[in-house]
Amino acid sequence: MIEREESKRGGTVKVTFSLPVDEPVGAVSVVGDFNQWDPYAHPLIPEGESRRATVGVRRGGLYVFRYLGRAGQWFDDESADALDHRGGVIRT
Repeated sequence: MIEREESKRGGTVKVTFSLPVDEPVGAVSVVGDFNQWDPYAHPLIPEGESRRATVGVRRGGLYVFRYLGRAGQWFDDESADALDHRGGVIRT
């Protein structure tokens, strides 16, 4: 699931990416244009029944992202605004 929230800092949006805490098994990170595809920048952290990572991005932007799981498994989020050959796409 993807949630957006206007940031208190003008011109930015907080985007929170979340997945169930136990699926897929193992560590997962969200990687994309907003973090130069760095798999260590935004690991999803367990919070109750889910695990989450929040990223601050520019309002009015278009960002491509994917999730990276253990053993190099890439997967997409069906709740993205669009999916294409690069992965999920979100608009802020």
